[in-house]
Amino acid sequence: MNNIFSKWKDGLAKTSKAAFGQIATLLGATEISDDIWDDLEALLIQADVGVETTINVLDKVEARVDKEGMTKTIEVKKALREELRAHLLNPPKIDFPNKPTVILIVGVNGSGKTTTIAKLGKRFSLQGKKVILGAADTFRAAAVDQLEIWGERLGLEIISGQQGGDSAAVAFDSVQAAVSRGMDICLIDTAGRLHTRFNLMEELRKVHRVTGKALAGAPHQVWLVMDSTTGQNALQQARAFKDAVNVNGVILAKLDSSAKGGMAFAIQRELGLPILFAGLGEKPDDLQPFDPDAFVGELLGN
Repeated sequence: MNNIFSKWKDGLAKTSKAAFGQIATLLGATEISDDIWDDLEALLIQADVGVETTINVLDKVEARVDKEGMTKTIEVKKALREELRAHLLNPPKIDFPNKPTVILIVGVNGSGKTTTIAKLGKRFSLQGKKVILGAADTFRAAAVDQLEIWGERLGLEIISGQQGGDSAAVAFDSVQAAVSRGMDICLIDTAGRLHTRFNLMEELRKVHRVTGKALAGAPHQVWLVMDSTTGQNALQQARAFKDAVNVNGVILAKLDSSAKGGMAFAIQRELGLPILFAGLGEKPDDLQPFDPDAFVGELLGN
């Protein structure tokens, strides 16, 4: 347990020293001043919490200050921590009632999707699950090679096709292989694509449909990998993917590289999607189940 909290502490070191660090400093043991709210608003927006979420959170904190008669900024800090925590959904329990459970992984170019898939494969295999990976990103030159290297390193089976080939065909073959080989989980990589490219989003819809032809009910999960360093720009991307392929969960990659991190709150408020995992480093075991309490605690200092 201590090791898990250490991962969150180390993974959020950059974020907790930037905008959220300034918030923690602002809310020291001093009297509440009139200009504290403007300062907090500016810092929260700077931290990528988002304008709507920031206003909503601060309205609630201000109401509590008046109602509870708070006079110290340290009390505001506690209230802010609690209100921020209230804006994060508790992640659902991840189980695999279907055999195989087909999980489609989607996201834009450079989001960390392929590496995240390898980390998920490692995590699930350590839980005793039989995992197969589908390398359906046939557009990016190094994507298949990258996943095959990860698969060999982690001892995971891979289904792949030729570069430039039909990604939907690879997805179909991956699901069929998972069924025939008695796998528990089939993780399918898809080509990273800009949400503004209509033809590429249509191709993603095709991959989604084809998995259902290979196995009724598939894909059972569609997880969106989001780059934590891209901030508010990622929200528009996420909306497009959610509409296109019914995304039902988010993985925040590269959270350890982000100096902001507030995007987590905006994701939940504006998209209503749970955050399932967070990337807290480069090692396979640095992909951790999202812990809202540890996340908020490390942002503002426990």
